[in-house]
Amino acid sequence: MLFWLFRCSALLGLPLLAYVFSGNMYSVMLTFILALVLVATEYFVRTLKFMSILIGIFGALVGYGVFFSTQYLVKQMALPEISSFWSSNSSTISAVLTMLCACIALVRAPEIMGIKRKGRHIKVVDVSALIDGRVYDLCESGFLTGELLISKLVEKELSALANSKDVFEKARGRRGQEILRKLKEIRGLRVSITSKEGKGKNLQQKIVSLAQYYKAAIITVDFNINKEAAIANLPVLNIADLTRSLKPVFLPGTKITLFVMKEGKEKDQGIAYLDDGSMVVIEGGRKFIGKRTEAEIYSILQTSAGKMFFTRVCSSDEQ
Repeated sequence: MLFWLFRCSALLGLPLLAYVFSGNMYSVMLTFILALVLVATEYFVRTLKFMSILIGIFGALVGYGVFFSTQYLVKQMALPEISSFWSSNSSTISAVLTMLCACIALVRAPEIMGIKRKGRHIKVVDVSALIDGRVYDLCESGFLTGELLISKLVEKELSALANSKDVFEKARGRRGQEILRKLKEIRGLRVSITSKEGKGKNLQQKIVSLAQYYKAAIITVDFNINKEAAIANLPVLNIADLTRSLKPVFLPGTKITLFVMKEGKEKDQGIAYLDDGSMVVIEGGRKFIGKRTEAEIYSILQTSAGKMFFTRVCSSDEQ
């Protein structure tokens, strides 16, 4: 709220003050442009991390050092034409070199900051995890912490999918890009983009190689990456495995609330499904089709397709 108050005050207040004190529309327009530059600078600086700002300042100092060294060489050469050109444009050259090196440092800041940080607190995120999207929920809830490392190759893959002519591929790519954008907005979560490419013939092998370099874990839902990482003896955080491990455990005598979807084969039976797709047969559930009812599990049958639960109605809660 305070930031928006500052921006509105700058964009409206400064031109108004210029009009009151000068009455010149040219001054008002110039002041408005300066206010826009001020607001843009404030927004850009606020989105940067403190370490990135320090790296940018260091880059500016390097740029000025390059200018100073070049100026010394120009003086030593004592060539009239070059010396004259340098003297008349030294301020411009100094500003350009300083700003150029500062911008380069800011662009490379994520990689510079990540050079010496290695270990299990870093998680390399692959394309499948971003498209799946559940990684955002884990990070947003605070269950997944540390630093997420995204390869430039992953960004390129998402961009290629988003620009695909295939409707489904395009939707997958755009979803992955949206999840990546939302991950960057989570406060307290560090998301770094690295241009370092791992070794390998395909993207999966390169992701595993990148994780090996950083001694990091891999976040994925891809079974093939799971196998590659297992061969490389790398820890894998497979979101699909996590989901399966968090399935609720139902035992005989457990009461659950179910939505009865259709009738069963036998008289008075109703059929419902759990979130994981398991079928639930409800004795006395036919009259609750299209409604919710509470049922008690009395038997569990393990089949090749999964578990089947047999229940009987104990109470109803129509909704």
